[in-house]
Amino acid sequence: MPSRQINQKIAVGVVFVGAMFMNIMDVTIVNVALPTIGRQFHVRPDSVDTVAIGYLVSLAVFIPASGWLGDRFGGRRVLLTSIVIFTGASALCGAADSLGQLVFFRVVQGVGGGLMVPVGMAMLYRAFPPAERVRASSILVIPTAVAPALGPVLGGLFVTDVSWRWVFYVNVPVGIAAVVFGLVFLVRQEEPRPGRFDLVGFLLSAAGLGLVMYGVSEGPFHGWGSPLIVATIAIGAGLLIAMVVVERRMTDPLIDLHLFSDRLFRSSNAVLSLGSVAFIGMLFLVALFFQDGLGLSALQSGLNTFPEALGVMAGAQIITRILYPRFGPRRIMVGGLFLLAVALGLLALVGTGTNLWLVRVDLFVCGYSMAHVFIPAQAAGFATISPADTARASTLFNALRQLGSAVGVALLSTVVAEVGPLRTVAGRTLPNLTSYHDAFLAAAGVAILAAGCALTISDADAAGTMVRRHGRSSAGPAPAGTPEPLPAGG
Repeated sequence: MPSRQINQKIAVGVVFVGAMFMNIMDVTIVNVALPTIGRQFHVRPDSVDTVAIGYLVSLAVFIPASGWLGDRFGGRRVLLTSIVIFTGASALCGAADSLGQLVFFRVVQGVGGGLMVPVGMAMLYRAFPPAERVRASSILVIPTAVAPALGPVLGGLFVTDVSWRWVFYVNVPVGIAAVVFGLVFLVRQEEPRPGRFDLVGFLLSAAGLGLVMYGVSEGPFHGWGSPLIVATIAIGAGLLIAMVVVERRMTDPLIDLHLFSDRLFRSSNAVLSLGSVAFIGMLFLVALFFQDGLGLSALQSGLNTFPEALGVMAGAQIITRILYPRFGPRRIMVGGLFLLAVALGLLALVGTGTNLWLVRVDLFVCGYSMAHVFIPAQAAGFATISPADTARASTLFNALRQLGSAVGVALLSTVVAEVGPLRTVAGRTLPNLTSYHDAFLAAAGVAILAAGCALTISDADAAGTMVRRHGRSSAGPAPAGTPEPLPAGG
């Protein structure tokens, strides 16, 4: 079938979902395998952690260049190339013979991951006009919801019954399918001219983000007072401050900070970043809570966490079809974040005698609540961004989302470490569930803070995205297939 005979909204959506699914699942599925990898290569647990950190740092380094590369060489070409890099590096990770090889291939994998998500998101939002952005956001929910929950399940299965190498090999068929589909069906989009490559902006942003990501990720394990962590975060923050000064004076900046003058884009990014701190941090913590706190296996932990994904997908259907066109982003996000805070607070009441079905229901509610943040933030965040600025807006959007996720893991890990994950009772060492409970409460506090940021969003700014695909107005039925603009609610 010739590529132009398929709707490009479908083509871009299919390829991007495959790319984002691999990217998001990769972190959670690899974390399950780290202890086994350490034993395989006869290294200490703190050394094998470089397998995860190398990927995250590489991801942060290459995200800033993604928008410019997509505009310069074409989104289709860069997206498919990045998937090839990610997929090839995944295969090499699975075949690695030493820890050094594995870390090197993980860094290469991060190059592909850092490029493919921002470029794919820019292509998706260029394919979907503002009136259809809610549909585009519902596409993004699939990998965002399923991948973090499926990772521990597959990781547990592979490590227990097959081999740790399959936590990397599993990306290969997905990547090959995405590339083949993209080569056949994706057509070249018209991209704006990006101007000259801002080398200074790239060096400052890449080094700054990479150092901050390393410091935030390693802080809970080395200690926040460690000279290495203090120096890494301080230097990274200094480079990012310098980047802000330099980029504000550039004619064609790589990191276009002027986009934050857009109120809707600025507020949506703040809400999603803080929401990611609470939600991604919770997903990381609940896996530890199930295994180290309640004594479940890695596979049992993953299966008990999976209701979160079902909650996100259920919430997505209700939001896109009913709530968003009627109420707009602000009230949906505020309500969802307060509900998330309540659900996180309830996790702080879970003990060894708690019925796991109650926990599963609560995790379903967590996912359902977070759908009220994911979809409105992604749909409204780009509502007032021009097509020419979409690639650079996607770069900022994904950099902040990635940083928010890392901060969430670091924050909740720090709370657990400070309170102490273990306690001694009558000479026996037992899990200290209070440390996990306090961390869940910290996540709930961040969710409330995010709700406060959501109050700054104006629904009027996002009016172009508030449409009913087959709705009825008070004046009578709309013509079939005609989107019906709705009045903004604030």
